[in-house]
Amino acid sequence: MSEAFAPHAADRRELTAAQRNAVAELLRVSPVADELGRRFARAGHELHLVGGSVRDALLGRLGDDLDFCTDAHPDQTLRIVKGWAESIWETGREFGTIGCQRDGLRLEVTTYRAEAYDQVSRNPIVEYGTSLTEDLRRRDFTINAMAVSLPDHRFTDPHGGLDDLAAKVIRTPGTPRESFGDDPLRMLRAARFAAQLRFAVHPQVREAMTRMAADLDRITAERIRDEFTKLLSGADPITGLRLLVDTGLAERFLPELTGLKLEIDEHAQHKDVYEHTLTVVSNAVSYETDGPDFILRMAALMHDVGKPATKAVGSDGRVSFHHHEVVGARLTKARMKAMRYPKDVTSQVTRLVGLHLRFYGYGRGEWTDSAVRRYVTDADDLLPRLHKLTRSDCTTRNRRKAAQLAADYDALEERIARIAAEEDLARVRPDLDGNAIMELLGVPPGPLVGRAWQHLKELRLERGPLDRAEAEAELLRWAREQGLA
Repeated sequence: MSEAFAPHAADRRELTAAQRNAVAELLRVSPVADELGRRFARAGHELHLVGGSVRDALLGRLGDDLDFCTDAHPDQTLRIVKGWAESIWETGREFGTIGCQRDGLRLEVTTYRAEAYDQVSRNPIVEYGTSLTEDLRRRDFTINAMAVSLPDHRFTDPHGGLDDLAAKVIRTPGTPRESFGDDPLRMLRAARFAAQLRFAVHPQVREAMTRMAADLDRITAERIRDEFTKLLSGADPITGLRLLVDTGLAERFLPELTGLKLEIDEHAQHKDVYEHTLTVVSNAVSYETDGPDFILRMAALMHDVGKPATKAVGSDGRVSFHHHEVVGARLTKARMKAMRYPKDVTSQVTRLVGLHLRFYGYGRGEWTDSAVRRYVTDADDLLPRLHKLTRSDCTTRNRRKAAQLAADYDALEERIARIAAEEDLARVRPDLDGNAIMELLGVPPGPLVGRAWQHLKELRLERGPLDRAEAEAELLRWAREQGLA
């Protein structure tokens, strides 16, 4: 491998480190990769490790998913891997891809492509290419247009991807206009890689993203959703989000984000909601303990999207956004539905947005134990995320105010823990179950039992646990009020 790299003298130190990373990473997977390469060679075909796999090897972060390209067509690839692969899948066959698994590695082998769009449709026209050079030229960015041939480990880099990797810059193999014209999603991918890799977008690429932002409308919601999810889950989502807004891409699929740039007039000064939101997202990232949490990050991003629609200026000149959490939850649900997010993901993010203001007012001493129980019950399994979101939302520069809010939330969490230890708050249930209700009232299953159950749950939230006798007495009292006894 090392002989194949020929870095420029000025970049020798950084690129030598990249070479060492690549050698170490490829040695780890080479027993499988080289064996596969030999099988293709014996069948008269080429095989190359390509794209993100080469990039990640150079960065020292190669995973267990490896991408290859070949001159073999899918039927030929299938014949080569059958009997060798532990499992095979053909879900990407229409795009020329055959997948298989061997020794814990997931391998995807794709026929050389000469892929293009007709500038109107939302899906690529897949045509098989005839050479590695042609295949690399049609790829999105130079850092993804490098290949390592197998089994001889010859390195191919026709577009200077190695130099761009060292410079930490995102650039297209050809002109950005041509690349984005073929696939407008690449504009969103540029922002995604900036967020994932902490790389800068080349000025010409950025200019093309701005000029061609409207072309993103040709892309399906699902493809946009997947790229945006990766961006928001990246190591530096703030850089990616700024790119989306500054280039106009956000306006095409997430206009609520651009809408946070509220006009600030001289008579109604208020916090820059856009900058505040980016700070909240950054804070949320800092609270993560087990990798990126998309639900938390998305809730942080959307938590104030209801403010533009609820902005009001009072007679005293003060700005307010009453019930912006309610409006924001509704907008969040609609936007995530339009982006085709799963219902469960949308529901969790929407609930967090709707709950993010509930804590404010706690420090004034107005919360009873009943209010704490309702806070925990309404949050349910989202309570840990709600804790993080609420803390992230404190972005005031007033140190005294920030310290007071943090102390208040510490006190709330301690109070939740105390009540939870006494009452098992995680499983707030009425003190009588459905069977006991039917037996005591002498009624069959039906809506009446549900109403009685809900009454007892409200009573449980208000007063805490009741013993059996108290619960039965309360149920009978409720039944009399309903004219049932």
